[in-house]
Amino acid sequence: METPESPPMWRRITSSAWFHLFAAFLVSALVLSFVAKPYYVPSGSMQETLMVGDRVLVNRLAYLADGPSPGDIVVFEAGDSWGVSDLDEGPLKSMLRWVGEVTGFGPSGPHTLIKRVIAGPGQTVSCCTADGRLIVDGEPIDEPYVFEDLAFEAGELDCATTPRSSRCLPEAVVPAGSYLMLGDHRSVSADGAMECRVPGADDAGCYRWMRREDVVGRAVVILWPVPRWSGL
Repeated sequence: METPESPPMWRRITSSAWFHLFAAFLVSALVLSFVAKPYYVPSGSMQETLMVGDRVLVNRLAYLADGPSPGDIVVFEAGDSWGVSDLDEGPLKSMLRWVGEVTGFGPSGPHTLIKRVIAGPGQTVSCCTADGRLIVDGEPIDEPYVFEDLAFEAGELDCATTPRSSRCLPEAVVPAGSYLMLGDHRSVSADGAMECRVPGADDAGCYRWMRREDVVGRAVVILWPVPRWSGL
């Protein structure tokens, strides 16, 4: 009787459970790095559009051709101007944060933020109109998504009174390759205009911009919790 011929080495390797596990991890890593990844919403700065603890799916391919557009909700890495410093959290917290970054089910990285695009490169921004609206390129914009805006009352607390409303912002032109990012929960958001809202901040240098190269991707859908499934 002939001895059964042994399968080739490549078939033995590719049929092993370890190879399948490795392949699954490799595919997952490639998808998370280049296609889409989940993101855990850590704060209330985007309420009521996004709630604390929401997990959103971020499309990493959204801006291959063009940059973000006004109204987009974008996840990005905060630069030095945002005042985010490296944290010495210890090995356990660092591991949990890494798991959260990979899976979306846990704390996100301390440098990763999610905000809404208000204006892009070359656009002029300021605030406010007589009724307290943001102005982009000379035109007031409608912001139905804003939740608990900063106090503003014409003639009582506006941009001409002392003290003035914290809603007021100096006029600025968004630099090339940059974007103005604000939170929907405007009164609590540590966003791109936060430093401009303090008394005496009348210089356009108070703005913090998101740079194009720091964009992670566009938030496109709420994944979790299940009752909040919806597109963005």
